[in-house]
Amino acid sequence: MIPNRLVLDTNVCLDLFVFRDPRRAALAAALQDGSIEAVTCADCRNEWLAVLHYACFALDETRRAQCIAQFDAVIRCLEIEGNPQGAVLPRCSDKDDQKFLELARDSNASVLLTKDRALLKLAGKCRRAGFFAIADPQAWQSPVYALPVYDINSIESS
Repeated sequence: MIPNRLVLDTNVCLDLFVFRDPRRAALAAALQDGSIEAVTCADCRNEWLAVLHYACFALDETRRAQCIAQFDAVIRCLEIEGNPQGAVLPRCSDKDDQKFLELARDSNASVLLTKDRALLKLAGKCRRAGFFAIADPQAWQSPVYALPVYDINSIESS
């Protein structure tokens, strides 16, 4: 794994670039100053671009372009060749989110930050298998951090 290399799921990117959530200020600052490296791939970036067109966000072309530019400025898009080591990941119950697990594995990321319940449920399996950590972005504090094991029982039902 590459220390301080992160994968951010689409919801975390929405927090950062669309909503400018103040709870993500430290994460945004670390991305800006280069103390962490966030990576994506074409498939994950395409999801980001599609989500920006959802009517519920009511983004005009100017604001959408700003969000895309901010994303591209701090998140490096990698050309992923697939699974070079043949490592088998746990299966996510939401097949659309499997790509984030694959990106984290194939990019040697140390952590996948997500708010997605289906991905968070896989934290223990990934940890036990020796893969990257999966954590809620609230767990991220700084480039030198210790992520707790995510306890799915602490999630309240929606």
